[in-house]
Amino acid sequence: MAETNTAPETFDELAALLRTRMPQLTRSQQLLAERVLSDPEGVAFMTVTELAKSVGINESTVVRFAAGLGLDGYPGLARLCRERLREQAQLLRRFANVESLAAQARDPLELAVAFDQANIARSMARVDRPAWDQAVEALATAPRVHVLGLRKCYSVVHLFGYLLGLVREDVRVLGGAHATLTDELRRVQQGDCFVAASIHRYSADTVRAFEWAAKRGATAIALTDNPASPLAQSATHAFYLDTTGVSVLRSMTAFVVFVQAMATAVAAARGTEARSSLLVEEELLDTFGVYHGGSR
Repeated sequence: MAETNTAPETFDELAALLRTRMPQLTRSQQLLAERVLSDPEGVAFMTVTELAKSVGINESTVVRFAAGLGLDGYPGLARLCRERLREQAQLLRRFANVESLAAQARDPLELAVAFDQANIARSMARVDRPAWDQAVEALATAPRVHVLGLRKCYSVVHLFGYLLGLVREDVRVLGGAHATLTDELRRVQQGDCFVAASIHRYSADTVRAFEWAAKRGATAIALTDNPASPLAQSATHAFYLDTTGVSVLRSMTAFVVFVQAMATAVAAARGTEARSSLLVEEELLDTFGVYHGGSR
């Protein structure tokens, strides 16, 4: 990795630089970059020896890696991670008791509530507001919106697609039929909006489709779990949502809250057009007697 003359001054700048360089990094450097992106809080208080050991590389690789980013060696890298931690200090203090609550709880319902309260608050606090505004604008005005999420993420994107479809036309949820994803991707055009959701371990089809849509010229919006996600590398806008759950089961609650909020923002951005779409929906529901008793 060649040295850079302009050192990142914030963790966000560091994260952007790492995502840009990721394809050119060696395997050892990629492991380091992924660790920094996914766990800046942990790296903030590690010594160079501890970080090298945790990743399975030697200390000199860590030092060269930091220098190649234009930083003042490993201390400069750790400093940016500590600054990230300070930025979120108020939020972290608010939920400092989550782990202790979880350790004391015996009821799985109590555990789930404790984790999801923290997931939602942490996720929403990390939302980049300029990126949010730009993503909402794209979703409101793009000719077409394509939404993709497979396996555990399918339920989230299905909900998102349904909600968006109530307030605008030309919204498609992809990947619902077996082996037809490539056929569906042919409809993606420059200027469209393409939303993909995926968490570790990332669906290969989702990653490939997202990369293809971004190269096609679509506004690419990623809903994922951390900046080391392969979706982040191709994203026009990326949003990182916590998935900590009870035992080995990961929670999608923050994703659900996020897509509901974003669909609401899109409806507000479309104004009278969204209201017209909802009125047509109401007429259809009444005509077909969709709900029991004839009312919603």
